[in-house]
Amino acid sequence: MLKSLQIGNYVLIDSLDVTFPEGLVIITGQTGAGKSILLGALSLLLGEKADASSVAQGADSCFVEATFAVPESDTDLMAILADNELCSEDGDIIVRRVVNRTGRSRSFVNDSPVNLPLLQSIVSRLVDIHSQHQTLLLSDSGFQLSMLDHFAGNTSLLERCATLYHSIREKQSELEKVRIRLERMAEERDYNLSRYRRLEEAKLKEGELEELEQEQKQLANAEEIKTELCMVESLFSSSDLPSDALSVSSALKEIQRQLEKVSRFIPQAESLAERVLTARTDLEDVVAEVMAINSRTELSADRLSYVEDRLSLLYDLLKKYSASSVAELIAQRDSLSGMLFDSQAVEDRMAELRNEIDSLSSEYSEVSSRLREARLSASVPFAREVTAAIRELELERAVFEVEVTEGPASAKGSDNVRFLFSAAGSSPTDVSKCASGGEMSRLMLCLKDMMARFVKMPTLIFDEIDTGVSGSVAARIGEKICSMGRNMQVFAITHLPQVAAKGDAHYVVEKHFDDNLGKATSTIRLLQGEDRIMEVARMLSGTTLTNAAIENAKELLG
Repeated sequence: MLKSLQIGNYVLIDSLDVTFPEGLVIITGQTGAGKSILLGALSLLLGEKADASSVAQGADSCFVEATFAVPESDTDLMAILADNELCSEDGDIIVRRVVNRTGRSRSFVNDSPVNLPLLQSIVSRLVDIHSQHQTLLLSDSGFQLSMLDHFAGNTSLLERCATLYHSIREKQSELEKVRIRLERMAEERDYNLSRYRRLEEAKLKEGELEELEQEQKQLANAEEIKTELCMVESLFSSSDLPSDALSVSSALKEIQRQLEKVSRFIPQAESLAERVLTARTDLEDVVAEVMAINSRTELSADRLSYVEDRLSLLYDLLKKYSASSVAELIAQRDSLSGMLFDSQAVEDRMAELRNEIDSLSSEYSEVSSRLREARLSASVPFAREVTAAIRELELERAVFEVEVTEGPASAKGSDNVRFLFSAAGSSPTDVSKCASGGEMSRLMLCLKDMMARFVKMPTLIFDEIDTGVSGSVAARIGEKICSMGRNMQVFAITHLPQVAAKGDAHYVVEKHFDDNLGKATSTIRLLQGEDRIMEVARMLSGTTLTNAAIENAKELLG
């Protein structure tokens, strides 16, 4: 139940702090006094879109705060609070919403900041606001289906049906993506296969290009290389030198011998001889390597032709595949191989998805059939109960029926539900086409009464549900609302004295104009004793109070 409400700087409400009792709470006030403003403030707590116009003139922000007592029997709500660490020690829930001048808002539950969806999921389990315009819901097929399902107790079936439906949609969406991917792969398969085969046939090796380029340089210049290397060899040996010339090796050997002789007289010459010996040894190693290179250097036109052809192939592949190295070509070859292999994996996934969809669809059909059976079984007793309830509101010949027909598959099964109504007892037709405003209000009240019992709504707020009715009908509506107030907390914003007199508590919304500040403000106060009599009398007679109206008010309240 709603225990208290605090409002600050909201439109015409400067400051408000009011507590509410259990049972039926009546709220009245003259047109324009601010009843709709009060309702708007409560709507903010239900997650309605924030608006900068909500902030009172001259204020930087406004706030609405409500304290709710939570029934421990509402295990779903307790679970939501526990999962989000929002439980309080005393079991109450304090909900607060602050809106600043820019229109941005912040929401809090038990002083912890929460996002708007979480706020909505919590407060929607605590209070339901029914406005006079909500009778339009009667023509909404979704609302009609929901009412019948609540009556039939289809909650668990609906949850399973929704899970299956969304799973099927997800699988179907994935299947379509896989199908498109497979089509593209099929279209590109021949192209990719051709590219892959060309790279595969090339027998690519990483680093091959650099090795071939080096070998090509050697083969193309082999004759010059051998000539130069032979000259180097001849300089180290005496075989090709003139008879009076010494080879490099012989010259160094002679130099070493002469230095060794001198060392007998100059000790320093011994170390020089050793250095010449080291140089001789290094040069002999060089000669050996030169000879080896010379022997390996080929004058092969065939090998040169092969190397140049291989290089031409690699250069062509690099250009064709927009690669900068053989390593990149190898990576593209492996990627193409993966694509060609993946097509089989995609085909396997497609078959797997089809099997999953078939399995889910089979279970969905079974659950939908069970839902249809439950709806058909519940439609007659539901219609009977609604008919009995609305006939108590002076529509003695009213007929209400529920039509269940097959419809398209959805998260709620594959049924369409239509409410049929006739106030005169004739063949009922679609409720949206045959009911007057007063009849719609009475029918909606009966449905709300049933719905509140089904979903165990702690607090129900009626905003002028008695629109379009008067006299004894209004009295009957008051009795109906009063009976609802025995089992739950009910707020009734009304303009009918017959309804207002039924309340366990009566509040009046009033507008005051401050000449000094030059602005109007709205307030709400609890009426008791003589004040309540006078308010009901005002509702009976209008602006001018009469003794007859006062006596009538006393009689109604008595």
